[in-house]
Amino acid sequence: MNEYPASSPDVQPGAPAPGHIALRLPSTSPRVTYTILGLTIFVYLLQLGSQFLTGYDLPIMFGAKAGDLIREGQIWRLITPILLHGSLWHIGFNMYALFSFGTGLERRFGHFRFLALYLLAGFSGNVLSFLLTSGVSVGSSTSIFGLIAAEGIFLYQNRKLFGEESKQAIGNVISVAVINLVIGFSSGGLIDNWGHIGGLLGGLLFAWFGGPLWQVEGIYPLLRLVDKRESRDVILGAAAVLIVFGGLAILGMTSLTVP
Repeated sequence: MNEYPASSPDVQPGAPAPGHIALRLPSTSPRVTYTILGLTIFVYLLQLGSQFLTGYDLPIMFGAKAGDLIREGQIWRLITPILLHGSLWHIGFNMYALFSFGTGLERRFGHFRFLALYLLAGFSGNVLSFLLTSGVSVGSSTSIFGLIAAEGIFLYQNRKLFGEESKQAIGNVISVAVINLVIGFSSGGLIDNWGHIGGLLGGLLFAWFGGPLWQVEGIYPLLRLVDKRESRDVILGAAAVLIVFGGLAILGMTSLTVP
């Protein structure tokens, strides 16, 4: 239950004051989050199985981000890494983060918009990693950082709904992002921080244009929350990410290999 300040100009004069009016944000079951969790774990089991049977991690061989192979035309490697992980610790941490951020975000964004956010952030992160690093990389953390950015944008754009609580929540989101980026830059190249930054930027761009923008409508006490974003806004946000990062990917495919 989230409270909407009674002093807001959107609340009718007859509403109780000072105080707050308790309104519930529309929500939906996080089925996409659970599906992504299950699919990612299944792919990791395939990785383990292929190592046991053949001695090679075939999913990583055919799906990891690898700059030279992307330049040869294997463009699926700009998205498939979000399903691949290098260790039990790696997938465990990322799936915990997906569960922590994804369930709440999907309830606010809806199934389709959340799936678009997850895929676009993963794509953006892998594109930036492709442009700025030469190493092979895997992991869903590109998408996870996009979820973190989208959470921050959602709180900021709907800050009237949450009142003073939004400032602390936004501060917490920024702290999580900064701490993880610092850890990444301190890892000596073991963590693909450019992928994380790309995921942040992709999630931010999509959420800014296409994320939920709730407003209170109606006459007290028959008030309701309405998402003012239209389908064309969501399409615009997705198009913006694809144009910016798709263009960067094309540029990278025609440039020299990163040293």
